[in-house]
Amino acid sequence: MNSVRRTGQVLIFDADDTLWENNVLFERVIDDFLEWVAHPTLDRVEIRAILDDIERANVVTHGYGSAIFLHSLGECLSRLRERPATEAERRRIEELAVALVERRVELVPGVADTLTELGRRHDLLLLTKGNTDEQQRKIDASGLGHHFRRTHIVAEKNVEVYRQVTAEHGLLPASTWMIGNSPKSDILPARAAGMNAVYIPNAYPWALDQADLDPDDNLVLTLSTFPDLLDHF
Repeated sequence: MNSVRRTGQVLIFDADDTLWENNVLFERVIDDFLEWVAHPTLDRVEIRAILDDIERANVVTHGYGSAIFLHSLGECLSRLRERPATEAERRRIEELAVALVERRVELVPGVADTLTELGRRHDLLLLTKGNTDEQQRKIDASGLGHHFRRTHIVAEKNVEVYRQVTAEHGLLPASTWMIGNSPKSDILPARAAGMNAVYIPNAYPWALDQADLDPDDNLVLTLSTFPDLLDHF
């Protein structure tokens, strides 16, 4: 699509894997976990499929966040070993996941400067899903919070949430853009709520948060990098 570069629009940003790297940290932990739990009959692909099924169920029941992820790893280990994980094994899982436990934040290249420039021309909001305390810690650690007029941390990002945000801020969907990396959480529900959307794929997408986009939807702008936003807004 050809976006119209005009000032005074509302830009709503996703956080994880849009402003800072997130899933790549989980993938690094999973790689180390798969190496550690080497199974006599199951290969890495089969073990990963078991872990994905466990994660999928736990997300529905418990939501998102590193604590739930660590719980899923422990549950996967127990299933593979056919016994509860020992205290030593749980400590080992926490050691593998130290980057998650310590809440390290790795900004996507160009994010800070791009937000500074966009904030001079547009109204910026932040909409992220997950555990409230954990997400707020990441926002604080990122140093990006001051760019946004308002931050929303929600349990799930669906069309109802986008409609609530629209109503709360009195937004005009035609001049509102949702910017994120997830077709399932950022693009499709925002479009269903009448907003425009910008899709910026991440190199390490989460398998459980993917969905197909309509290639004929001319109100979805696909960009290669975050700083490319400056060419359109």
